[in-house]
Amino acid sequence: MADLIKSNSKSFGNLLDDFFSNAPAWNRAELKFPPVNISEDKENFEVDLYAPGLKKDDFKVNLEKGLLTISYDKKTETHNKKSHRTEYFQSSFKRSFTLDDSNIDATKIHASYKDGVLKLVLPKKEQTEIAPKQIEVK
Repeated sequence: MADLIKSNSKSFGNLLDDFFSNAPAWNRAELKFPPVNISEDKENFEVDLYAPGLKKDDFKVNLEKGLLTISYDKKTETHNKKSHRTEYFQSSFKRSFTLDDSNIDATKIHASYKDGVLKLVLPKKEQTEIAPKQIEVK
């Protein structure tokens, strides 16, 4: 009887595997960098980068020569736990986007991090319309 129970029992790790076998794929290792949403209204462009579990000080945001770069360098952690399953983790990443400097007011760009989303607001430069002018030929 004891042999029957022993052969039919599952280890704790196997039970976890069965329970979490249908976990969503968006948070697995196949995704090498966080996803972004980019939108625009009359005054701003907005970049929302989905990166839960980080702190606002973890991000480096740089704008140089029309290239907006958002990055995170993971610090190495050591712990003495045995993992049975790892479905979420943070890895270092670097995302870059080319901007049209003539449309963005770089002096007014600001960033915030809330609820796992890094939000960059890139204000548009005021566009002054040049009135048509008749040029006299002499």
